Amino acid sequence: MPRRPTRVVPTVLLAEQLPAGSWLNWLADRLTAAGREVRLCPAGAELDPGAWRDELIRTMVGLPDDDFDLVAHSAGCLLWLHHAALTDAAEPPAELPRPARVALIAPPAASAAPPGLEAFYPVPLQIDAVRRGAEGTVLVGSDGDPRCPAGVAAEYGTPLKMATTVVPGAGGFTAADGYAEWPAVLDWCGRANLAFIA
Repeated sequence: MPRRPTRVVPTVLLAEQLPAGSWLNWLADRLTAAGREVRLCPAGAELDPGAWRDELIRTMVGLPDDDFDLVAHSAGCLLWLHHAALTDAAEPPAELPRPARVALIAPPAASAAPPGLEAFYPVPLQIDAVRRGAEGTVLVGSDGDPRCPAGVAAEYGTPLKMATTVVPGAGGFTAADGYAEWPAVLDWCGRANLAFIA
């Protein structure tokens, strides 16, 4: 049983949607109950990358640099990769707070992404930008995600030279896949190290 979170830094939840009954809302409730500040950043109805990134920037304003976590799910992972690349390319670099840790969970592949995500592709898989975008980033996926049939390691882990945690049989980590609650992600949020223990 994962221990109660002891890390007290703020957490940003970046996801396409934050539906009732999902682990994202469950996680927000658990972190809030543990005294953590939680900021939610769902996409708008149009799934516009530019508008969503603007909302992400507004969400992060005022957060302590290198002292907050960001958990991204599905299209939220794509947005984070775009954000990291754009921020890294800014001249001068954008004055935005940088997360201490980022968890990218179940990013969809272009070959199997659902309608509405076309504007997010191609995804910038820039190793240095991702490394500079946070103190540490972890990639988590399933061996049976219909949105990433080739596997998260092949699609994202190898191009980004990033170790990948693969959770067997987890699908896309949705409530329909049995992820209304997810103790492992709560445990990750409660620890200071980067490793994701499935």
